[in-house]
Amino acid sequence: MKIYALGIDVGSTTVKTVVCDEDGKILHSAYQRHFSKVKETVTEQLRSIQNQFPDAQFRSAMTGSAGLGLANAANINFVQEVHAAFLAVKTCYPEADTVIELGGEDAKIIFLTGGVEQRMNGSCAGGTGAFIDQMATLLGITVQELDEASLRATRTYPIASRCGVFAKSDIQPLLNQGAAREDVAFSIFRAVVDQTVAGLAQGREIKGNVLFLGGPLSFQKGLRKAFVETLGLSEEQAIFPEQAPVFVALGSALYAEKSKDSPKTAGALLEKVVNAHAASDVITGEALFHSKEEYATFIERHKRCDLEFADLHTYEGDAYLGIDSGSTTTKLVLITEDGKLLYSHYASNEGQPLDRIASKLKQIYHDKNPKLNIRSSAVTGYGEDLIKAGLSVDFGIVETVAHFKAASFFCPDVDFIIDIGGQDIKCFKIKNGAIDSIMLNEACSSGCGSFIQTFAMALGYDIAEFSQMGLFAKHPVELGSRCTVFMNSSVKQAQKDGATVEDISAGLSSSIIKNAIYKVIRARSVDELGKNIVVQGGTFLNDAVLRCFEREIGRDVIRPAISGLMGAFGAALYAKEMADEHESTLISPEALENFSYTSKDLRCGGCTANCQLNIIKFSDGGRFVSGNRCEKGAGIKRKTEVPDLYTYKYDSLFQLVKQQPANKRAVVGIPMVLNYYELLPFWYTFFTKLGFGVEISGESDRKVYYKGQHTIPSDTVCYPAKIAHGHIEILLEKNVDFIFWPCMTFNLQEPDTDNHFNCPVVAYYPELMKANHSGLNENNFLYPYLDLNSKKHVVKVMKKLLAKYNVGGQIAGALDSAYQALDDYHKDVAKKAEELIAQARAEGRKIIVIAGRPYHLDKEINHGIHKL
Repeated sequence: MKIYALGIDVGSTTVKTVVCDEDGKILHSAYQRHFSKVKETVTEQLRSIQNQFPDAQFRSAMTGSAGLGLANAANINFVQEVHAAFLAVKTCYPEADTVIELGGEDAKIIFLTGGVEQRMNGSCAGGTGAFIDQMATLLGITVQELDEASLRATRTYPIASRCGVFAKSDIQPLLNQGAAREDVAFSIFRAVVDQTVAGLAQGREIKGNVLFLGGPLSFQKGLRKAFVETLGLSEEQAIFPEQAPVFVALGSALYAEKSKDSPKTAGALLEKVVNAHAASDVITGEALFHSKEEYATFIERHKRCDLEFADLHTYEGDAYLGIDSGSTTTKLVLITEDGKLLYSHYASNEGQPLDRIASKLKQIYHDKNPKLNIRSSAVTGYGEDLIKAGLSVDFGIVETVAHFKAASFFCPDVDFIIDIGGQDIKCFKIKNGAIDSIMLNEACSSGCGSFIQTFAMALGYDIAEFSQMGLFAKHPVELGSRCTVFMNSSVKQAQKDGATVEDISAGLSSSIIKNAIYKVIRARSVDELGKNIVVQGGTFLNDAVLRCFEREIGRDVIRPAISGLMGAFGAALYAKEMADEHESTLISPEALENFSYTSKDLRCGGCTANCQLNIIKFSDGGRFVSGNRCEKGAGIKRKTEVPDLYTYKYDSLFQLVKQQPANKRAVVGIPMVLNYYELLPFWYTFFTKLGFGVEISGESDRKVYYKGQHTIPSDTVCYPAKIAHGHIEILLEKNVDFIFWPCMTFNLQEPDTDNHFNCPVVAYYPELMKANHSGLNENNFLYPYLDLNSKKHVVKVMKKLLAKYNVGGQIAGALDSAYQALDDYHKDVAKKAEELIAQARAEGRKIIVIAGRPYHLDKEINHGIHKL
């Protein structure tokens, strides 16, 4: 009887099996999605193996992120998946330096050269196969279509990859602004690469021969292309093995082959799996409603907050249109003079907000009484500028103000507003009739509306049906509040343990609320929220979510019946307030009939930023430009030049280094990052007085970030620190004699200040840079600890540091010149500020003061805020 090795890889989304002989030759392999039916899929594959090898016996081992529980229950050997992958790599591809594997919900890197190191994703599953699945769903196409589209891309956009839901916040505005789906598709794959490099490699360079494993990298050519281009790999260095989809299962088989276990037939293994019973860890909570009567009382209470209706077909007089062009949805409201609802619309924009709104406006014009006059209109939300430009809407209003106006209409004494939308959570505290503070979700959007919508679609239900199912669930599943992608595992596990779709629906509603309260609001007590709470946003139209919120905070709240339309309603109220300003410019019915637009991409050449522009041209000759950081990209010429101290400071610093000593002792490299935006005059003067040339790294842009991305050791450090890695790469390429970047616990003491500490990143990042960059050493990177408040200390340190250049006797004098140069620079900036203030006063202009850190001068970091 023949004895073979059998490897079973039970992943988060797939089951893979491999049968190989004693020489490691693969005799059978299978790759199959399990759709949460793990045990059934493993059983199915074992039956297939039994039929193919009826007379054989197998030494077996199981691996995979979802395999441990089944392996224990079935008493089958389990091998950790990274170890299984390592065994397969060393056997089949010993020349590999690095292994990158992407699975359904996990990602891993194994560094093999320069010390073996294995890394896996932790609490975030962004940048994995499930992330790609979600992005394809957002675009309304299959993963295969996403892949095919990506191969036709002509440009890329920066897209977040840390969170599946949060990435939508980047993608949806791109779609709203007319970006090509092909470009968005490839940008999604590029985001996966960035997440792998930034989130897993974290400072360790991926180089040499790279082996790519896992389903996504096996089947998606666009993803392969993104990895190869980003990592700069040659055709020989990028290894995509034929057996990549089942590679870890192969490693599991190799592990089984080396085991001393007695072999068993496929039938015996099949019986073990069939009879395996894993323990259930599912925790359930209390039912949301115990009876239909209790639910009816709940509904009746919330019906009190409703608008009166008026008939669009018969109403005569002035009306006011409000539009909320959101990230994923489009909302329209038409109200009467006294606030009655004439028309409302709420639906997904399907990535085409302009088309959807134009279509609904046509419907309003068609259905309305000829004596109804739309006197004024206003728009808010993500697509505000596009809709205003395309349809000549009268006014734009900030989203938060629109929501506050709407909430105040229903509850004049409102003191807390929570709005849960498609991809964001907004909370407003109200004091003295004005917004006092705003809280938003940050890096994770797991508690938003699209969070529950994603699961509804995955389980085969539309959102309305899925939401209703949880109302009378007897045992709502406690799912906590986790990453959207990882929550898949919790839901699947609950299903395997017998939880109904109703239980899961109720559990997800509870998860949304827990995320809002404990991750966004971070309330220590219910009293912090206030007494008069208004909830709004489309997510609160889900009665299960509303019930969970009231239960969690232990008090009743106000949910207007138009909860999902509050932004549009607030915009309509604003349009009514502003109606007397001018005659309405809203597109006419005749113009709307002939309305059309075209979209194209190009790169702006107006300055060194070279912004990627998307230009939409409308049938009336108008146009809308997005992607630009200033008025040049939009083709707008300023009537008069607006004085700007930001630009003055920036230009002053970069002009400074144009003057260099005639005979240079050596060239010092200075990275234009962090506190150098304040201290460059000091160090430039110090070194040039000593006869050194000074070479700065130059201006920042996204390419600079990518240049140094492979050396960034932390995914959570701030962007100004991350971009410093690219500046160091530039200075190394310039081949300066040494890079100088001191560690400074203290900044210079200024009058009337409590302290002068630098933040830990600014103070000590040079030391971290040295420790994590293999190209830096004690000769080409100098990072002394200095306190500029003590001249004696600085003289002592710098004499020792620059000893080989024989400048010890000149250091004190050079320091005096440096302190004077910095003082002159500050006086020059102050003088310029006084001139600008005087000019503004003389011309009757308003003055905006922007308070920030030195590195906010950096164009890549300030996003052109001074030009708004």
